[in-house]
Amino acid sequence: MSNVTELSLRQPQTLQPRTQKPIAFLLLAVLVVGAVTLSVFGWRQSVLFLIGSLFGISLYHASFGFASSYRRLFIYGETKGVQAQVLMLIIATLLFAPILTREAVFGQSMTGSVAPLAVQGIVGAFIFGVGMQLGSGCACGTLYTIGGGSSMMLLTLITFGIGSFWATLTGNWWSGLPQTEPLSLINMWGWTGIALQLFLLLLIAVALWFWGRKTGDNAPPPPPSVPPVPASLLYGSWSIALGAVALAVLNWLTLLISGRPWGVTWGFTLWTAKIAQALGWNPETSEFWSQGVGARTLNSSVFSDVISVMNFGIVIGAALAAALAGRLLLKKPPSRLGIVAALIGGLLMGYGARIAFGCNVGAYFSGIASTSLHGWLWITFALLGTAIGVRLRPLFRLSN
Repeated sequence: MSNVTELSLRQPQTLQPRTQKPIAFLLLAVLVVGAVTLSVFGWRQSVLFLIGSLFGISLYHASFGFASSYRRLFIYGETKGVQAQVLMLIIATLLFAPILTREAVFGQSMTGSVAPLAVQGIVGAFIFGVGMQLGSGCACGTLYTIGGGSSMMLLTLITFGIGSFWATLTGNWWSGLPQTEPLSLINMWGWTGIALQLFLLLLIAVALWFWGRKTGDNAPPPPPSVPPVPASLLYGSWSIALGAVALAVLNWLTLLISGRPWGVTWGFTLWTAKIAQALGWNPETSEFWSQGVGARTLNSSVFSDVISVMNFGIVIGAALAAALAGRLLLKKPPSRLGIVAALIGGLLMGYGARIAFGCNVGAYFSGIASTSLHGWLWITFALLGTAIGVRLRPLFRLSN
């Protein structure tokens, strides 16, 4: 997220935050009623909705920004945010490995987030990297900052959905470009592949540590968080390391309950397709939406879709976290140019995520946790896009 948005969401706290109790109780009631209602679609939907809310709470309380961490790495040489991501990936890899090396758990098949190495993945990850800097957030960042009251990120969400929906209509062209079969280290080398990935992640962690010492981590320090444990678990703020652990564990729970790791972007794509259909668009004109998974999900309730339900949970969970911290307020966009950047960034992220087989969650986090090689390809080219994006931000009067 942008510095303006990030700082506005994480103001210095006192020992006893002034919790917005009426709003907090209302949001708790929404979570309870939502979980009970979703049981119509099966107990898993209810549980995943609640897991989504825990994602929202964790993201908000830890101010866990993927986009902002990359930006601070490039601009200031600050490594703490990216180091936390590496910690998250190490823990997730260790948690995922015993599950993905088995065909089924508790009678349910388990599938990692694995995709091909492809030209479209390279292009998509690159433009996503540019987009998340202009949009001042990533896929999950868009959701939890909306929950925290950001109106600008709501604009990013709208064009994010438009971009991802647009990509489904052009998918045939991209799929004709060179690509491999889906590849993962687990499928190729089993536990040896898992050990290789963990070794690589440890090397990256060490390299980041030395880089941070060399640069002195010259970024402006974040506002102090005062509440002690366990009060901070409820009111925030959390350390970014605690956020990393929480996200890894919650992704593991998502895999156990749904049979697949955490994803975000598909929900935006589906919502936009349903809106387009309501406005008169004919799905029969699209190969993707007229058959297979596209047709089935489009013709089903949005509440039967796992990713959509978890996305709803993220927004409500983040709003609850903000209310508990006494900071749930509507925040206006910083400027008109900021609005333009948000719209462009959302469009780039949506289109890029769809053709790259996922976003910073589905392709990067869940992909690498699944030992998919496309996750490593994704982050490489997303960082290249980030290097461009941070240089474009000043054109829209967005601070770095």
